[in-house]
Amino acid sequence: MVWGSELWVLSGYSERPTKVAGGEYDGLSVNELIALRKEELMGRRVYAKFGDEFPLLVKFIDAKADLSIQVHPDEKLAQERHGAHGKTEMWYVIKAAPGAHLYSGLSVPLSPEKYVELVEKDQIVSVLADQKVAPGDVFFLPAGRIHAICGGTYLAEIQQTSDITYRIYDYGRPGMDGKPRELHTALAKDAIDYKVYDSYRTSYTPAPDRENRLVECEYFNTSLLELTKPYEMDLSGLDTCLMIMCVEGAGKIDGHKAQAGEAFLVDAVQKSLTLEPSAGGLKLLTSYV
Repeated sequence: MVWGSELWVLSGYSERPTKVAGGEYDGLSVNELIALRKEELMGRRVYAKFGDEFPLLVKFIDAKADLSIQVHPDEKLAQERHGAHGKTEMWYVIKAAPGAHLYSGLSVPLSPEKYVELVEKDQIVSVLADQKVAPGDVFFLPAGRIHAICGGTYLAEIQQTSDITYRIYDYGRPGMDGKPRELHTALAKDAIDYKVYDSYRTSYTPAPDRENRLVECEYFNTSLLELTKPYEMDLSGLDTCLMIMCVEGAGKIDGHKAQAGEAFLVDAVQKSLTLEPSAGGLKLLTSYV
């Protein structure tokens, strides 16, 4: 990307599908695996809702420069306009350079008309909530919230399966082809949540060797596990697949080697999971629908 790079580590998109590495299903895409195993992989409730579609898109994003100022449509608007899902997402900051920051939400309330005026005057950044970031920071971004990851930030992103982005402002820079990237000022106008909120940062108290719940919403539930010793997860009441991102350190997930930058998908029939950190510890994000 013009701003850095992103790695889609768990994706059901046909253009960029994740494939199984090793074992009985080696080489199969996530979509092929769902079509083969159905409820056994996804769980009864999730498969009844999504069928052979994988409901999450999971990424590692490495921002060397600022991403564009953007917003995503909610489920209703995305279905009406694009016949696709909306895009509610969350960020977990893994690394941050000194002084790193990002934008999440508005610092002052706007009207749709004022928004258009500020975009046309190249002043939209002046009304965004500027957030200093450090490793471990969490931001929940419901569809409709204006946002941008900025340079010097490396993070994990968990989101609905959607690639619909309305680009509001791109600093006048050229894209990879040397031409200015397309802006979606009019489309974004009806998608933005124009309210101001008390805080845009997710507060939690990290504690080692137990699940720290970060996000609960209708699209996904995400927890943090910072492990210093072996940990047993009880999955007996879940009835859905479990996504695991390794964000720091190394270890084993049910005997399989795991290291930072990798993702695992645990099927819905598994009733428990053994997580073993290496000597340096293991930090995981777990998420399910």
